[in-house]
Amino acid sequence: MRALFRISLLGLVMLSLGVFEVSCNQADENEIPESVCGTSIDPDLTRMLVKSTDDLHEFDRVDRAEAVTGPCVLLSRHDPVLEFRFSWDKSATDLMYLATGSGSTSQIAQPRSVHSASKSVIGADGAISQAPCKTKDGNYFTLTLQLPQIKLTDQTHRSDIEKFMRAYFPATLKTLGCA
Repeated sequence: MRALFRISLLGLVMLSLGVFEVSCNQADENEIPESVCGTSIDPDLTRMLVKSTDDLHEFDRVDRAEAVTGPCVLLSRHDPVLEFRFSWDKSATDLMYLATGSGSTSQIAQPRSVHSASKSVIGADGAISQAPCKTKDGNYFTLTLQLPQIKLTDQTHRSDIEKFMRAYFPATLKTLGCA
């Protein structure tokens, strides 16, 4: 009887010290979010692109209501895993020029045009899509996605990036009232 009491007492002490973890239907803090940068997206599509899910959180400077260009970044701890740039422009932009330019804002590796409802290029480490979107300061919306954790020579994620953008970009256009 004493042995059983000691074991029970030891278990209670260890629980109170956090040695054992008890799950009571709590949300997993390492869970893939159902919304990324203000757009609902199937977590399975995001999971294909995100290597680490530790402490996922966003840094968001996008002002959708005012159509102010800005970044939104999904971070794992301090490391960016998905980098978006939301941009509104008066005229259509040459996406291949953006993708291959020397600046880091929209540059993606080995871009290729893809056939879709919107103008899009998909690269080995990101994508750029553009569609008409009338706002007070512009006529076009451009979304750039960059995946900084993918090596420039890694071609294995191109189809995953395309699947993600085929879902994410139209959903983003709806949140902006463009579609």
